[in-house]
Amino acid sequence: MYDRFPCVESGSATECLSSWPAIGAEWRERTGAGGLIAVECYPGVHLEEIRMGLRQAIPGANFLCTDSLFRPSQEIEALLNPLLGDDPVFGEMNSIEIADFFDRSKLTDAQTRCSTRPGEVTIVIGTGASLVCPNPSILAYADLARWEIQMRQRRNEIGNLGAGNLEEQPSLKYKRAFFVDWRSADRLKVRLLDRIDFLLDTNAPQRPKAISGETFRRSLRNLVDRPFRVVPFFDPGPWGGHWMERVCNLPDDGSPNHAWCFDCVPEENSLLLGFGDGRVEIPALDLVLAHPKELLGQRVYERFGAEFPIRFDFLDTVGGGNLSLQVHPLTSYIREHFGMNYTQDESYYLLDAEEDASVYLGLKDGIDRVAMLDDLYRAQESCFQFPAEKYVNRFPARKHDHFLIPAGTVHCSGKDSMVLEISATPYIFTFKLWDWGRLGLDGRPRPIHLQHGAANIQWDRTTEWVRRSLIDRIEPLACGDGWREERTGLHELEFIETRRHWFTGTVPHDTEGSVHVLNLVEGEEVVVESPSGAFAPFPVHYVETFIVPASVGRYTVRPIGANASREHGTIQARVRI
Repeated sequence: MYDRFPCVESGSATECLSSWPAIGAEWRERTGAGGLIAVECYPGVHLEEIRMGLRQAIPGANFLCTDSLFRPSQEIEALLNPLLGDDPVFGEMNSIEIADFFDRSKLTDAQTRCSTRPGEVTIVIGTGASLVCPNPSILAYADLARWEIQMRQRRNEIGNLGAGNLEEQPSLKYKRAFFVDWRSADRLKVRLLDRIDFLLDTNAPQRPKAISGETFRRSLRNLVDRPFRVVPFFDPGPWGGHWMERVCNLPDDGSPNHAWCFDCVPEENSLLLGFGDGRVEIPALDLVLAHPKELLGQRVYERFGAEFPIRFDFLDTVGGGNLSLQVHPLTSYIREHFGMNYTQDESYYLLDAEEDASVYLGLKDGIDRVAMLDDLYRAQESCFQFPAEKYVNRFPARKHDHFLIPAGTVHCSGKDSMVLEISATPYIFTFKLWDWGRLGLDGRPRPIHLQHGAANIQWDRTTEWVRRSLIDRIEPLACGDGWREERTGLHELEFIETRRHWFTGTVPHDTEGSVHVLNLVEGEEVVVESPSGAFAPFPVHYVETFIVPASVGRYTVRPIGANASREHGTIQARVRI
């Protein structure tokens, strides 16, 4: 029953335009005999498709694409190289703006040339179009989900903003997008959300959708008053398994496995807005940027800004292999070296497990740290197989076990496990120590970061401390008619707290000013309801993750369906405030 395309009903079919002719006709009516149209584009949007579609829909219009106004790619590289460095994965957070990509004289000239001329329509298309035309007759925003951007990078359809790197490795294009393109575009986007006249969904080639700015903003406002789900995406990996293919209704898409599911990562996932039978897909980040206080809660917003700090994703190794042996940076280290204000503390919640499932966690008592590092470097430089179990604890893992992983703890999930990973959001900062001597799906060795990893390993997190501090720290909290609540973590070093509810009846919840993220870890179906009827009943199925905005306040969860009498379970994450 897992819904791979959750949709939020947002309006009527008449509010959604579904082709370039329909969009062009609406814009012609608004501009009349002449005017300026700025189509601001998120990096990765196919500019030529927009230009060709509007050329046919608005005959006689003049066109200007912003990429012709950028500085030479060599100049842009010189600007970015100190921030990106030579590492294949990591760069440094920065304050680059879209304006920094433009040649100043070309931009000034284009702004002059784009003055309104009677009887003419001029359309400026591309990233930074709103800088070329600060006050257009129509301001449209062509948006794109980050997952679709990554697919276009892998297909070599797009390079990076202002770079002639179409054929570069997709992982390097992703790195630059993560640290520069997306950050700079988001800074501009947040200044435009209240101004845009139209939102364009450009995820499906040649099938554009458009809604008015008023409809877009109304849809976002309504979302923070109800529970909702983001659109999950699935991806293969060198260690991937096959549990999700069965449980999450995945199609036979030719993938060798399915390793990942980003089930709730608003920075990367999208939202589907429903307008009759029409669907408009937007980045979930748009909601975070537009309504951070209502979504996150005032105190969470004051701590993290307009960033969604909690991530839920799936790691499937059932029939697969071990994840890479890894460690995450300490907060002080990630701040000093990468410009991030918080790190990736996390935990593994076992949704399911085969008989031989296990989790590698922490170091064994009495190991020789010098010998361990020597063996790691030797394994990296030769065919030597790192003896992981000589140095790292391997604990058996069972369904509903919860393993806590504060930053600095050596860890990985073993094969034949289905893990719900609950973590802080800066997920890119993983220091691989050992990848079991295998290659990535592209046939290349995956990057190993021993120097970073060695600087963050907490050598005192050994067997007994791990067993006492990080495994199944279950603490009963409360109970009621047909339900009980228990704290499962996380560790006091981590800012996320998780609570599990077992129930056959109705469970009362209250966000208490902090966003909640939940997953139905046991049972077939539940319904989330407002005691006051503030939102429509919201059904949730097994292993679906859903978000309850801070502004919702009180809500309940209860079983429904044919098996409502059996015990159900949810895991809930919130920020400690």
